[in-house]
Amino acid sequence: MTLETISQTRSHGGMQGVYSHQSTETGTEMTFSVFLPSHAEGETLPVLWYLSGLTCTHANVTEKGEFRAACAQHRVAFIAPDTSPRGDDVPDAEDEYDFGKGAGFYVDATQEPWAKHYRMRSYIERELPQLVAGHFPLDMARQSITGHSMGGHGALTIGLRNPDRFRSISAFAPIVAPGQVPWGEKALGRYLGEDRAAWREYDAVALIEAGARHDHLLVDQGTADTFLEEQLRPGLLAMACARAGMEPTIRLQEGYDHSYYFISTFMAEHVKWHAERLRA
Repeated sequence: MTLETISQTRSHGGMQGVYSHQSTETGTEMTFSVFLPSHAEGETLPVLWYLSGLTCTHANVTEKGEFRAACAQHRVAFIAPDTSPRGDDVPDAEDEYDFGKGAGFYVDATQEPWAKHYRMRSYIERELPQLVAGHFPLDMARQSITGHSMGGHGALTIGLRNPDRFRSISAFAPIVAPGQVPWGEKALGRYLGEDRAAWREYDAVALIEAGARHDHLLVDQGTADTFLEEQLRPGLLAMACARAGMEPTIRLQEGYDHSYYFISTFMAEHVKWHAERLRA
């Protein structure tokens, strides 16, 4: 599969790159970023995936996430995909920041006109891993996943659906139960249809209720986040885990909001936490 290099920039002894390719899953050109720490010839590196939130692209975390120093220290590659398909032919919901372009919710849509291009689940779970494995020195037997907000929802659901692939899962201010909050009800209803049974595989709380398990789960949530009570509701995740006998680390960070000021403050801790499990 052909890969185009958009940019490569030296950072913390490694290389921050931005790349694009033609996706068979979305039927569009997709862009993503990869940070590779310095490594020896023939060496492969463990992988930390980062899924971004509503309105974002790969660029938000790449430019503001402050992950490179920690990734260089712990020798972990960091991959940040886009949040949705892009292009003039891709359907969108104009004037709706929480649906359409920039708001793919990491689902494979089944409803028209979204079904053709909005296949972010398959893109993240299958196509992009196969692509990067063929172009970068990565150890695909050692992967972890994290994300923010909508991307936190993606990290939780993808990680819970694939516990043998991802050694650890973390999230910053995730949407933990999209089937019970306005953002999720809107997106899942329009992408997947009104049958709520079809939503459950894209809902972390519902997945845990149905038997999904993971031993290494970390969530950070700011107490000053304006979306906390209506959209994020981490207490629902805590209750589901308690009922399932899981013991996640869910931390409420006093005074922090939903922004990259919050994410960048705790990013190094997340990278270190994942690195410890990727080395195990």
